[in-house]
Amino acid sequence: KLFFTDYGNAAKVERCDMDGMNRTWIVDSKIEQPTALALDLVNKYVYWVDIYLDSVEVADYQGRKRHTIIKGRQIRHLCGLAVFENYLYTVNSDNLSILRINRYNGTDVQSLARLDNAKEIRVYQKRTQTAVRSHACEVDPYGMLGGCSHICLLSSNYKARTCRCRTGFILGSDGRSCK
Repeated sequence: KLFFTDYGNAAKVERCDMDGMNRTWIVDSKIEQPTALALDLVNKYVYWVDIYLDSVEVADYQGRKRHTIIKGRQIRHLCGLAVFENYLYTVNSDNLSILRINRYNGTDVQSLARLDNAKEIRVYQKRTQTAVRSHACEVDPYGMLGGCSHICLLSSNYKARTCRCRTGFILGSDGRSCK
C-alpha cells in the first residue's frame, strides 16, 4: 500500500494500492495540514505531523483508535517523521534539531542533535526491514519488469500488477506494451 497526505481543499490522510487504485481515506476530520507520515508496519498504525495544529497524531490503518500523541509549542515546525521501537523521531525545522518523542504518551521529548539543513528523517535497522518476496513486477525473461514495456506498478497484492506508460505514450490493448 501507498500512504500519503493531502491538504488541498480538504485535508486528509489516505492510502491506496501502488497503482493508485482502491483509494481509502484514513482520516478526514479534525485535521488541517498533515505533512509527514510514519508507519508502524507491525501494529498497523499511521502517525502524522499536522504543522497547522502543532500536533503529532496516530490512528490505525482504518482510521480508528485515533488520538493525539503530543500537541503544543514544543513541537512547532516539525518536518519528517520516523518510528522505531518506543519512539518517534522528527526534525524541528526552526532550530534544525532531531527530536525523540515517546510514541505511547508524548512524554520524554528530547533533542538528540542539531543538523545544518535537515528536512527529513529515516531510521534504518536491519531487523525492521521487511523480507521481499517474489512479486508481479519482477524482471521477466525478456528483461522487462512484470512484462511491462515501461512502468510496472504493484496492485492490490504482490501477485497483481498494472502496466503504465511514460508521458507521451499510450498503453496498448495487450495491457503491457506502450505505443
